[in-house]
Amino acid sequence: MKKIDIFNHIWPKPFHEALIAHVGETTDITRRSEAVPMMTDLDRRFEVMDMFGDDYCQILSLASPPFEKYADPEKSLELGKIASDSMAELCQKYPDRFPGFIGSAVMNNPDAVVDEARRNIEELGAVGMQIFTNVGGKPLDLPEFEPFFEYMAQSGKAVWLHPARGANFPDYLTEKQSEYEIWWTFGWPYETSAAMARMVFSGLFDRNPGLNIVTHHAGGMVPFFEGRVGPGWDQMGARTTDRDLAAVRKALKKPHLEYFKDFYADTATFGSATAIKHAIEFFGEDHVMFASDAPFDPEAGPMYIRETIRILDELEISDETRRKVYQDNAAKLLGLTL
Repeated sequence: MKKIDIFNHIWPKPFHEALIAHVGETTDITRRSEAVPMMTDLDRRFEVMDMFGDDYCQILSLASPPFEKYADPEKSLELGKIASDSMAELCQKYPDRFPGFIGSAVMNNPDAVVDEARRNIEELGAVGMQIFTNVGGKPLDLPEFEPFFEYMAQSGKAVWLHPARGANFPDYLTEKQSEYEIWWTFGWPYETSAAMARMVFSGLFDRNPGLNIVTHHAGGMVPFFEGRVGPGWDQMGARTTDRDLAAVRKALKKPHLEYFKDFYADTATFGSATAIKHAIEFFGEDHVMFASDAPFDPEAGPMYIRETIRILDELEISDETRRKVYQDNAAKLLGLTL
């Protein structure tokens, strides 16, 4: 049985060099990424991967932050092309280790994002495209992003949704920044959940049938708050008098909770067995896929892979479900040949 790690992160050497040439030096979240050897050192990545046997392989994707954090639209497109070309080259050179890569959608360049997504998927062979939960603070359900989702639905390839939120999102309105990295610990699961809700209630899935979204970190908060998401939102509009929000819910083609269950989720939960169990229960055994979020753990690479495998091996699920999570669901969604 293969263990296909569908959400882990890398900075290929050409991209890393181009990034440093552009920003001069890394700061905050980019510095953290750069400080992890496995992110930029391919030999170290192979050493870590070898700890988990020949059956372990990775689907490559860039790490945070999104391009708009440090580049204008034109430069973002240039960096995105370098990143995708580099990851495609790694997949061609090491197909057993890297059976696929996720292209980086340049969402802050709406004029070019569809063409670049098409180049990634139809020319480079990307298994999907990665976006973030907001684009420079803009929600994903704005009309300017619709052409991207239209293309992705038509392509049959999935969209990977990575949370994006920084210290500039304060925890309280009276403050200017988030304290104690709350922006990351609790902010990222909220970001994921909020983005999912905006997609559902804006009618994005009704307009683009066949659109598949892979959520990071086991679907954020959604599985834990199924009651609030389901019966709670059945009362949408009861708390709001300036808009008829009940009409928004009723305009959807099916009950809103069903859309939330249509998302895919990964197992990148930083070692939480309960979170993985809830994800499987909520999204279903056909919509959860193995992922580690390597290399961002206290051991700089192996810990999250090791602990996630341990949890999945010990979890009280059938062997058929375990096989689906490790390989079958990913092979089907990504179009991989096992």
